[in-house]
Amino acid sequence: MAAHLLGAEGLRLEYPTRVVFDSLTLGIEEGDRIGIVGRNGDGKSSLLGMLSGRIEPQAGRVTRRGGVRFGVLGQGDDLDPGATAGHVIVGDRPEHEWAGDPAIRDVINGLVSDIPWQAKVAELSGGQRRRVALAALLVGDWDLLALDEPTNHLDVEGIAWLADHLKRRWSRNAGGLLVITHDRWFLDEVCTETWEVHDGIVEPFEGGYAAYVLQRVERDRIAAAAESKRQNLLRKELAWLRRGAPARTSKPKFRIDAANQLIADVPPVRNPVELQRLAVSRLGKDVVDLEDVSVRYGDHEVLRDITWRIGPGERTGILGANGAGKSTLLGLVCGTVEPSAGRVKRGKTVRIGLLDQQFSQLADIGGDRVREVLARTRTTFTIDGKDHTPAQLLERLGFAREHLSARVGDLSGGQKRRLQLLLLLLDEPNLIVLDEPTNDVDADMLAAMEDLLDSWPGTLIVVSHDRYLLERVTDQQYAVFDGRLRHVPGGVDEYLRLRREQSASQTGTGVFAGPETSTVSSSAGKPETDSAEGAQAPAVSGARRRAAQKELGAIERRLDKLAREIKAMHQRLAEHDQSDYEGLQRHAGELRELEAEVAEFEQRWLELSELVG
Repeated sequence: MAAHLLGAEGLRLEYPTRVVFDSLTLGIEEGDRIGIVGRNGDGKSSLLGMLSGRIEPQAGRVTRRGGVRFGVLGQGDDLDPGATAGHVIVGDRPEHEWAGDPAIRDVINGLVSDIPWQAKVAELSGGQRRRVALAALLVGDWDLLALDEPTNHLDVEGIAWLADHLKRRWSRNAGGLLVITHDRWFLDEVCTETWEVHDGIVEPFEGGYAAYVLQRVERDRIAAAAESKRQNLLRKELAWLRRGAPARTSKPKFRIDAANQLIADVPPVRNPVELQRLAVSRLGKDVVDLEDVSVRYGDHEVLRDITWRIGPGERTGILGANGAGKSTLLGLVCGTVEPSAGRVKRGKTVRIGLLDQQFSQLADIGGDRVREVLARTRTTFTIDGKDHTPAQLLERLGFAREHLSARVGDLSGGQKRRLQLLLLLLDEPNLIVLDEPTNDVDADMLAAMEDLLDSWPGTLIVVSHDRYLLERVTDQQYAVFDGRLRHVPGGVDEYLRLRREQSASQTGTGVFAGPETSTVSSSAGKPETDSAEGAQAPAVSGARRRAAQKELGAIERRLDKLAREIKAMHQRLAEHDQSDYEGLQRHAGELRELEAEVAEFEQRWLELSELVG
């Protein structure tokens, strides 16, 4: 039985305007890996604050098992501006002590290898400070970790490193993790349980994000009258999870048969043929062509010799480390950056809509009320053949009616992002460029955004560190390597493999190179070298691969047999005399044993699948 780490009983938290939680009781056990989701403002950070002792509830109590070491990463940081990055991370420990610790070296390589060791905290950017704070936490020895938006300021590679680190940090039934994040891929990769914070309660669900979507759809289906809008959206997302990313649904605890029944009548997320036809009719055949384009700032060449022909209806994701030149590439497409060499050709009918990180579209209307802004826009917008007013679109994007009277400048970051997206769509562009669109946006809003983009007939280019969003709304991915643009048919997985090869080739062995040189590249956006183009992934030996493939086949046959046995057991339970409690209990015990065996085989299947590729 798992050991208790922390418990909360009868918690009440109230602010002058509302009650956040009332009589909240929950517990955390050894081995728990809990993702916390919910809409912005529903109390996720407040919950973490109470459990960690940073917020004092008005009633109730939080108890910890004696000796439990609890590490917390909040949304802000309290780093000493005068301290060096190295001192924040390893403190006063002598160099031979921390440099000889492989766990500490791994954290430094994964998060801060590009940050000068002697740089003062006051000199660092906000993103660098965040990574230093996260590294300082992770080098510690903790029984329980609470992380509030740990993936902020990490690129795709850094997020993958953090997920792997958290999976390896403790043994399976040791340690505890609480994490708030809008990164749904990260939730699926790391968490075995999901807590949804809503309406003053915390509702637990088994499994990561994909399993949470399945169970929430089932819950919403039961209460369909009250939750019909969100149910339809989630069922559409679930359909994509099953059809578009089969690796997710191979995870243990995700019940594939149940998912298939729920989505049996849900159409595919997108109709690419129809969208392509509509895009060609709106755009013509010419969109934007980059021909032998280079961009240089002084002596630094950011992009070089790029040729990229963007076609009508293409949905493209752009990958690359921080500082690799992704935003410069978007600037070339949009016309805000002029090439140093080569030329950019745009079709005559192209209308570009840019959703940038700085909310530049809202800068001139900060003093206007939302309803005044909407009154100046088009009266209707067509989605899936139905006309929607701007107010209906705002409601679909999660705005409440009372927000219509708010001034644009007073909106929260998430509300500004929603309004920014709405104004962009109402302007009727036929080429949309999204630069980090997930900033300040919760998971429900992301699902609504994705739903709108599914039926939008045009060309879409997305730069984002949110892997889930990239895989969800784009059909192909390119990566910026060493100033060049290359297609990555294998998507994010192929990109991460190429980055690992590049890192290994730069360091010789891929291990820690020391803080003085800061040469190891991981999450930090060190430029790619040409050798990455021809590098090969470290190969599994032929004999080992054949043995793994043989074991995979045996496991798949065993899983098929177990599935038949479980189906037969369910049938026996249904037909059994319901008054025979002992017989029912015996059958239920046998069923639990079969399901436990399935879970073990599924876990081994995943391990072997990764080994053989």
